[in-house]
Amino acid sequence: MSSSPGLVIFDCDGVLVDSEAISMRELTRAINAADVPMSPGEVHAAFIGGAMETIEREIARRRGAPLPAGWVDDFYAARSVAFEAELEAIPGARATVEAVQRLGLDTCIASQGRPAKMVQTLGLTGLDGLFAADRIFSATMVPRPKPAPDLFLHAARTCGWAPRECVVVEDSALGVRGARAAGMRVLGYVARDRPEDDALALSAAGAEVVRELGEVPGRLALA
Repeated sequence: MSSSPGLVIFDCDGVLVDSEAISMRELTRAINAADVPMSPGEVHAAFIGGAMETIEREIARRRGAPLPAGWVDDFYAARSVAFEAELEAIPGARATVEAVQRLGLDTCIASQGRPAKMVQTLGLTGLDGLFAADRIFSATMVPRPKPAPDLFLHAARTCGWAPRECVVVEDSALGVRGARAAGMRVLGYVARDRPEDDALALSAAGAEVVRELGEVPGRLALA
């Protein structure tokens, strides 16, 4: 057993807010509307956890031409409407963050998403009060998104912790790879209703798999 970390870094989408299914559904619609036929499963496999700039480049490549003017903005608008109607917190998200904070540990968010998106999703799910504004970090703040380590290193440095003092809670292989590249321990969250292959993918990327967020506080001191 090792000592507890100093900083716990939470991903946002799929860890705190249950946004990934909504995002992937709306992204699938947008991609097919751009005459790039992809199934929901193909979109999920190719783009889950990815930065929008990377997704946009790949769709344009598959299309063989630039995307229509306003394509990204139209996708964001449709997703925002869907979030307003459907978005919920991941079960146990608030209780988990509060339990970690009661342990005396620092907490922050490090997400691929834009700051405006996090303001919306955290607000809609009532989780916005859990993190100070200067403890919410977006990949737009660093040169390279996940799976590069830049975002995690930036979050740790800004919060005043060394990478070895950080534990990351992630739900995508891209995020796990980025956190491991930053020299951080990773807990990979895979909901119990997700396929075992998802858990295997996170484990293969270097995460210790947890099937409920409520497991996180008790796992923090276990190496």
